[in-house]
Amino acid sequence: MRTTTKLVLASLAALSSTTAFTAVTQAEEISFILCGDAIEPLYQGYIDEWDKANPDYKIATEVVGWGQCQDKVTTLAAAGTPVALAYVGSRTLKQFAENDLIVPVPMTDEEKAAYYNFVPDTVTFDGTQWGIPVAFSTKALFWNKDLFEAAGLDPETPPKTWEEKIAFAKQITEKTDAAGYGLVAKTFDNTMHQFLHWVYTNNGQVIDADGNIVLDSPQNLAALQAVKDIVPYSEEGPTAYEQNEVRAIWLDGGVAMIEASAGAANRAEEAGMNWGVAPLPTGPDAKGPGTLLITDSLAVFKGTGVEDKAIEFAKFLTAPERQWEYDISQGLTPLRPVHVDALLAEKPYWKPFLDGIEFGGPEPLLTDYVGLQNVMIELVQSVVTGQAEPAAALTKAAGELEQYK
Repeated sequence: MRTTTKLVLASLAALSSTTAFTAVTQAEEISFILCGDAIEPLYQGYIDEWDKANPDYKIATEVVGWGQCQDKVTTLAAAGTPVALAYVGSRTLKQFAENDLIVPVPMTDEEKAAYYNFVPDTVTFDGTQWGIPVAFSTKALFWNKDLFEAAGLDPETPPKTWEEKIAFAKQITEKTDAAGYGLVAKTFDNTMHQFLHWVYTNNGQVIDADGNIVLDSPQNLAALQAVKDIVPYSEEGPTAYEQNEVRAIWLDGGVAMIEASAGAANRAEEAGMNWGVAPLPTGPDAKGPGTLLITDSLAVFKGTGVEDKAIEFAKFLTAPERQWEYDISQGLTPLRPVHVDALLAEKPYWKPFLDGIEFGGPEPLLTDYVGLQNVMIELVQSVVTGQAEPAAALTKAAGELEQYK
């Protein structure tokens, strides 16, 4: 009996010791929400590498579809059960920060200087960085050389100014069966994005460095007037089309000019098109070629207890060489000029996407991105459909944006 008791007690002691040891050594989770359909193999490799080097922590990933990703992240944070780290559109950062849902992600001057011009600005307000850029998109002008030639234009000479773009679009529309320009005006976020290309190619802004709404400016009035002027030479019914749908029309020869990211180059090659790509044409007040600088970011949410470690992991994931490898694998505009010379030597068409960065501008950071987006879409659609004149539409939109500063 005593022998049995001793064995049982010894077993319990061993079990207790094992349990205690397990509790001490069990890795603490850093929950990480990624948007998309699956974890990119590169990311999974980086995560495995970090886990191995940090045995006391474990990255617990969850993949959520693009349509639900932002809503889920926001709902969890607002409910007091935040994810530690999440892939978000940088446009949401101010709203998260103003609601005390995320923590700052400080960048050294050296870290900021390593990025292309203005990339850190896409995650900055009030002098503080609130996320780490993780994906970058810029746009350039694509044109169909065969349609240019059919309209009597030089197929090797794209428009350099708005005036030329409108004139070329008019000539193509009148002399071919195609529309001159692909105008994006559907109730969708890239309607705002395309208008911002006009804004940033004329030295315009939506909100200035002091937080003032400056949408109702001469530069932006010229931009909206140019949009109105090109409507007759665009595809019929532009309020029915978002950018990917317009790109499809271009690939099918239905429009001559579109504004698109570098991914359109691969699709044009696959379609066997005779195409070219150039910087976005500029307005009368432009200081140089511009573009909208769109980034997605990694945001670190408040209240998880692992904020510092989440920041450490996010910086590991986006370190220059890893980020470059990811950018190139995804066809994204590089966030940093790490190996740009080699990229341009292999794929010269990348040049206009990089040239526009110096004079580009970010998605405006306001406290309600959906509110901003809705105001901007209504602004564009009201002018495109002839329901409002540019000056009146801008004044109305500028007033409505005041509530979202």
